[in-house]
Amino acid sequence: VQLQASGGGLVQAGDSLRLSCAASGRTFNYYTIGWFRRAPGKEREFVAAIRWNSGSTYYADSVKGRFTIARDNAKNTVYLQMLSLEPEDTAIYYCASAPYMSDTATVYNFWGQGTLVTVSS
Repeated sequence: VQLQASGGGLVQAGDSLRLSCAASGRTFNYYTIGWFRRAPGKEREFVAAIRWNSGSTYYADSVKGRFTIARDNAKNTVYLQMLSLEPEDTAIYYCASAPYMSDTATVYNFWGQGTLVTVSS
């Protein structure tokens, strides 16, 4: 399984950004794709996840209402649409796959390389 995260960049507070996670190497019909982030000096934290076959989603409270996770089956890609970005959202964002829905990083067994999001105030 290969996961390629992209779409990060430098934006200002209040701006939007869309991250992509392109998946290859395995059928994802029965998997969960999640986004995690690691801010400077902080622990890795769960952001959002989506169940590939059902489309059901799960969000961290800190991003609920601002971030939306979605999938494109034809492109084997999961997106994280981020609105109203705040400086506190600055982090390296990683996508990962897991056999079931979870907000626990250790459940995820394949990880992408990460993409940096920097939000200036």
